[in-house]
Amino acid sequence: MNQPSNWFGQPRGLTILFLTNMWEQFSYFGMRALLVYYMTTTLVFGQEKASSIYGFYTAFAYFTPIIGGTIADRWLGKRRAVIIGATIMAAGHFMMAFQPAFYFALATIALGNGLFLPTLPSQINDLYKADDPRRPWAYNVYYVGVNLGAFLAPLICGFLGETYGWHWGFGAAGVGMLAGLLIYLWGQPYLPVERSEEGNTAPAAKSHRGRDTVLLLLGIGLAVTIFRGAYEQIGNTFALWMRDDVDRTIAGFEVGAAMFFSLNPLLVMIMTPFLLARWKRQAARGRELSPTQKMATGALIVAASYLVVAAAEALSGGGRAHWIWLLTYFVIFTLGELYILPNGLGIFARLAPPKLGATTVASWYLAIFTGSLAAGQVGRLWSHLGHVEFFVLLAAIASVAAVLLYSLDGATKRVLAQVAGPKPRDDLTDVPEGIARPQNA
Repeated sequence: MNQPSNWFGQPRGLTILFLTNMWEQFSYFGMRALLVYYMTTTLVFGQEKASSIYGFYTAFAYFTPIIGGTIADRWLGKRRAVIIGATIMAAGHFMMAFQPAFYFALATIALGNGLFLPTLPSQINDLYKADDPRRPWAYNVYYVGVNLGAFLAPLICGFLGETYGWHWGFGAAGVGMLAGLLIYLWGQPYLPVERSEEGNTAPAAKSHRGRDTVLLLLGIGLAVTIFRGAYEQIGNTFALWMRDDVDRTIAGFEVGAAMFFSLNPLLVMIMTPFLLARWKRQAARGRELSPTQKMATGALIVAASYLVVAAAEALSGGGRAHWIWLLTYFVIFTLGELYILPNGLGIFARLAPPKLGATTVASWYLAIFTGSLAAGQVGRLWSHLGHVEFFVLLAAIASVAAVLLYSLDGATKRVLAQVAGPKPRDDLTDVPEGIARPQNA
């Protein structure tokens, strides 16, 4: 590509994709930060019902990309899929400002997300020639945009929702989605021309379609499903604990519970460069963990974060835990997330057959779909177990996922070794979307 550069030495098209996804993440996480609070207050839903609805919504927000990726690959093309998906999502966010449209609004956002989510990041590769040395770093720049939007969303949407009314927060999320759409439309001249299918008719490598590959992806999907049962509680039951059982007073000012969700993406942006540097040093010494080893380590770290919350609840003696426990949880939780989520998506991306990039990336979201459904049902136990016991249960669920991932390590190494062509050692820089939605992904 002979386009001028204006963003960390990268093509201008990357800037457009960066900003588009930043505002999409702003809208998604802004709405999600308010969802459980809105259902349990304004809509007066019981905790079990609110947890189930939250689980079903987040599940279907990750199920629709499986269909949307196929539609984009086969019929619409990437650009049209992004534009149509963003338009539908913006409409859904604005519908959230109207109470009678609640269920229809959630369904609309999930449908639009199906076209948008797998197609925007899959355009990054087309900005570069195969031998362009800037290509690996493009995902780091794009990844900052993902988390910048997620960082701003709880601060702005959460503040508006908790201070002036939930509908103001939902409306702000809709404005963010509309801003992303307008940026994408304005930046069309800088976006990559979609590659023709001509010259790309060679059959996919047998390893991509082989029995070992299918079984491996199914095994990883099962492990991620189990893991998400614990992971997704961050926006569900953990949000209730954070609101009701934590003293959030800092310097005499009580910080709104929804605003604390900004800690996760902020820590992602802070910790990622240090983690990348650590992995590069380990690779240079021949001691870098394999992708599934990293995933299993991440699941164990997330388990440890829930044990920290269990300890905070036990030591509070029935009172409210100090906010420092909340900060500690987010630091540990985010570190675990950085180990598991990008590496899982990276495995799926590296095994993608030609011409099916969006579809294969979308298949990763099937595990997030099933895991979110599981999380909704796990969340129903919040009203039946003591809080200490509940958080210990979440730690146990994440630990089971870690054991399963460790057991798949040998198979993962064998299958990845069959993929033709050299692969980058740094898994964080070789995935289409960096981390798939921090709270999220």
